[in-house]
Amino acid sequence: MSRKIAGPEIERLVQLLARLPGLGPRSARKAVLALLKRRNDLLLPLTDALQQAVAKIAECPLCGNLDTVSPCSVCQDTRRDQSLIVVVEEVGDLWALERAGVVAARYHVLGGHLSPLDGIGPEQLNVASLLSRAQSPEVREILLALNATVEGQSTAHYISDQLAATGVTVSRLAQGVPIGGELDYLDDGTLAAAFKARRKI
Repeated sequence: MSRKIAGPEIERLVQLLARLPGLGPRSARKAVLALLKRRNDLLLPLTDALQQAVAKIAECPLCGNLDTVSPCSVCQDTRRDQSLIVVVEEVGDLWALERAGVVAARYHVLGGHLSPLDGIGPEQLNVASLLSRAQSPEVREILLALNATVEGQSTAHYISDQLAATGVTVSRLAQGVPIGGELDYLDDGTLAAAFKARRKI
């Protein structure tokens, strides 16, 4: 029989933090202890930041990004290439591409990937608004920057089929051997994708 070692408020904090990706019950308990030890310089500012986030952060009605302004800062940036829309699965993917600074285009966040076993079909994703955006005369290319998983691949195929009637160019990120990668350490799927995507030099 386990003993009760903390009040319900502390246990609730642990349970809520344990729901975050990468945190289990033990890591959540450590995080809560760190927050409680540093109440004034960490817990109180974090509480204030979370309250402001709840009040101010919203989903962009155009692309699905999260921001404190609507439309989001990315959509408002007139220096971006208006002819290219980069499609990603989640907001974290958008942020990763922005952090890398490899493209200055517009984005579209699907909000996940197709997964019939989990009951996620096209209706649960932000696909209809993508098809609507593709009708815009300035859009010439849609780049599918989806994860190289089975679900990501099937989502890419579905979207490609749906966009076929629009006449817009549909492209995908290259796949294969990463820079600095050694063939002996790569999985079979990556090697197969690299051979299929080979090009002349």
